[in-house]
Amino acid sequence: MTSAPSQYCKNLFVTGRPGVGKTTLIGRVLERLDAAVGGFVTSEIRDGGVRVGFAIADLLGESGTLAHVDLSSEYRVGRYGVNRTDLERIGIPAIRNALHLSQLVVMDEIGRMELCSPQFRAEVERALDSPTLVLGTLQDRGSPFLDSVRARPDVEVIRVTEENRGRMVEEVLARVERLLHDAGADTD
Repeated sequence: MTSAPSQYCKNLFVTGRPGVGKTTLIGRVLERLDAAVGGFVTSEIRDGGVRVGFAIADLLGESGTLAHVDLSSEYRVGRYGVNRTDLERIGIPAIRNALHLSQLVVMDEIGRMELCSPQFRAEVERALDSPTLVLGTLQDRGSPFLDSVRARPDVEVIRVTEENRGRMVEEVLARVERLLHDAGADTD
């Protein structure tokens, strides 16, 4: 299921249940994309095969801890303490730099942990409002902010499932390449 794309859609998000392969899909699209890309990605932190947290990294290599089971924080999502400092130190500049230097802003992921920061939410909105294309993952959960992103006329949301994930790299890559082509034609 995808949301109906508008003719002005320039923000593309994938969503789906945890572990379905959203981040893997974004990574595979980026490996094959010939474009200037910036932004951030998140990944699991594992200890002995058990997930104990999440890392955040900009696409230039700066990284930090987004959340961890052992982190004492006033911001909690489930069993994880959220490290708002690293989120703001890495995520916000990654988005800002991508808006100035890249053809595509990658935001993997926009979810409950990332929404603990009003400054981060504002930067996400700025990216969505900008002329720069956005590719990201959106948590498959309701919240006022996430619902407002889904409802934007310039956002298309593609659902990734176990059944369709094998073909989604090609589909998302084709959509991103088309958006980049159309954006390039608009600036000529």
